[in-house]
Amino acid sequence: MEMKNNTRISEFLLLGFSEDPELQLLLFGLFLFMYLMAMTGNLLIILATISDSHLHTPMYFFLANLSFVDIGFISTTVPKMLVNIQTQTKVITYEGCIIQIYFFAFFVGLDNFLLAVMAYDRFVAICHPLHYMVIMNRQLCGLLVLVSWITTALNSLLQSLMVLWLSFCTNLEIPHFFCEPNQLVHLACSDTFLNDMVMNFVAGLLGGGPLAGILYSYSKIVSSIRAMSSAQGRYKAFYTCVSHLSVVSLFYCTILGVYLSSAVTQNSHSSATASVMYSVVTPMLNPFIYSLRNRNIKRALKRLLEKDIIKLSIVLG
Repeated sequence: MEMKNNTRISEFLLLGFSEDPELQLLLFGLFLFMYLMAMTGNLLIILATISDSHLHTPMYFFLANLSFVDIGFISTTVPKMLVNIQTQTKVITYEGCIIQIYFFAFFVGLDNFLLAVMAYDRFVAICHPLHYMVIMNRQLCGLLVLVSWITTALNSLLQSLMVLWLSFCTNLEIPHFFCEPNQLVHLACSDTFLNDMVMNFVAGLLGGGPLAGILYSYSKIVSSIRAMSSAQGRYKAFYTCVSHLSVVSLFYCTILGVYLSSAVTQNSHSSATASVMYSVVTPMLNPFIYSLRNRNIKRALKRLLEKDIIKLSIVLG
């Protein structure tokens, strides 16, 4: 057993993926590309939603919020990793690690809640089309987003406080590219039973609750679509859900895959590699999934880019 370090911990070491200089350069280029793609795609979705009055509806209001969350999600982990690769250091301060844990838990939880809210929006649109604008009014949309933000902020605060109560050993190496809460708990010398119990309970409640809401909403949507007499009506109703279903599948399959595989194999390196899927790849792909399959978004982006080109030509002219 390792000796407990009674001095105050000031920093941790993020081991990342590899120490090979050539591979580090490749990783830097790859993650920088994915980060810039995610930032550009999500910012364009937000700007298109704000600039186009045709997109001032509940569905696109929630989509803009999701894009904002995805920007925060990927910005919590990737910039620090890029800085570490560039400066050839693995250090993250104790305070920086706690802050990273807070925002990581915050944006993961908020992503989860917003996907459930968007599923409810599709449920109302398809199952109660005549009352859609009455039910999904501005007050309810704002309230749903506000409750999601407050709930996830409180959960993130709890997760951070639980880590603050831990005592750490002389081994301060985190086999990950960011301060992943589970990895940090495994480094602790103090009893982690309470942390494990609280984390599992909160994951079941705040993770399982929204997932159950999504499954319920889509069970009702499928029933409504099957009851439609028109084939064209069925296709149109299903088409409005395709993008959201793709994003939900990508998010939950990757995040469940990471935690199930890490529980079975106990391999930290494979867990870190798999974590890239939901923490980096998912925020990068979400705007492309929505824009490629949504005519309204494509039209809004086209108008937005045309305006920018006209303004640029006026300035240069």
